[in-house]
Amino acid sequence: MTDTAGTLRDEVSPKTAAALRAAMTRLFEGRPQRTDGRLTKENLYKEAQVSRATMNRAHTVLAEWDAYVATHGKKTAGEAQRDAAITELKRRLTRKTQECTLLENKLKAAATAIAALYHDNEALRQQLNRDVSTSVTPIRPRGPHQRR
Repeated sequence: MTDTAGTLRDEVSPKTAAALRAAMTRLFEGRPQRTDGRLTKENLYKEAQVSRATMNRAHTVLAEWDAYVATHGKKTAGEAQRDAAITELKRRLTRKTQECTLLENKLKAAATAIAALYHDNEALRQQLNRDVSTSVTPIRPRGPHQRR
């Protein structure tokens, strides 16, 4: 695992280490060939087509993996893009919901105003019908010689 200087060393062949690094690169870049692309060690050894035990002996590769995941997180580029899209859609949904609430309140106010106008109109029609039944005496125009 470590040499006398305390540095990590792989207990796998250079070919296996290269396969693990190539698999790691594909996973980090979001172009997996044999897995779903999640950044897990299970996907790393499956992507490299080696056993879990073999991967666990590749100490420097695992240290590189751990350093990358610690820095960048376990989200792939596609997952980060998906999460950003979800966040944007949630923001837009919130804005549209607020707009709908505002429009609904305006609609309720308009319906109230229309109902009030309708009732006023009906009252005026009833008053007009009552007033028509009484006799109205027209005012006759005065001629130019009838001044007072």
